[in-house]
Amino acid sequence: MELEIAVTSAVGAGTAASEGADRIELCSALELGGLTPSQGLLEAGLEHVDGRLGIHALVRCRPGDFRYSASEVDTMVHEVRHLLSLGADGIVLGALTPDGDVDSPVVQRLVDVARQTKADAQLTFHRAIDQSRDPLAVLDRLVEFGFHRVLTSGHEATAGEGLGMLARLVERSAGAIGIMAGGGLKLSDIPAMHSAGLSAVHLSAKRAVSTLAEGSVPLGSQDGVDPTAYEVTDRETVRAARAAVNAVNLERRGL
Repeated sequence: MELEIAVTSAVGAGTAASEGADRIELCSALELGGLTPSQGLLEAGLEHVDGRLGIHALVRCRPGDFRYSASEVDTMVHEVRHLLSLGADGIVLGALTPDGDVDSPVVQRLVDVARQTKADAQLTFHRAIDQSRDPLAVLDRLVEFGFHRVLTSGHEATAGEGLGMLARLVERSAGAIGIMAGGGLKLSDIPAMHSAGLSAVHLSAKRAVSTLAEGSVPLGSQDGVDPTAYEVTDRETVRAARAAVNAVNLERRGL
């Protein structure tokens, strides 16, 4: 089982690399479910990682649903091309139809651009699958597209609650695509995920920091929100996740 850490900063990427993550998902605005990182963030992240592990960039041009206009698809085509050209090892993407099925023309276009830009680019389908009509049917399409893995909470609010569906996805995949558990995943969930045959677990491993002082002026439109608060990758959480994954991997090998 592999460990993927979602990060939103170059420092976070370095932290994940130094604490033994197998892979990084780089994005911005995790509080919105994750958005496409800037080119500058990717370049800085690559410098902090220094070749120790792969960075997979999320391509999601706006928050909200996964039904995209032609203009939004064009935007994501440019994002895929530029992020891979700058050195991303893979792309995390997804799109749905209004009926909740895979938007095949959109996904095919993004996949084609990724492969044209970088022939060996890794492809991950993100948690759009958890808003789909039928995750098993989505999985079948992803295998046809040649995706390497899918990130999912098992069609539930959290991966712990979705364990049953995650196990069904593993069985359905028959090893043709990796099933990576993510979304509200707790460290205590990792043994069960391993037992269910998941190929990887995905955590944001974040903690909030604040420099709030009395009389701080709000910078946004949400009343009562700490205007200085932001989230960082927590080193201890990444370290604990690595230890938990190592433990179940050793158990599987009977060591």
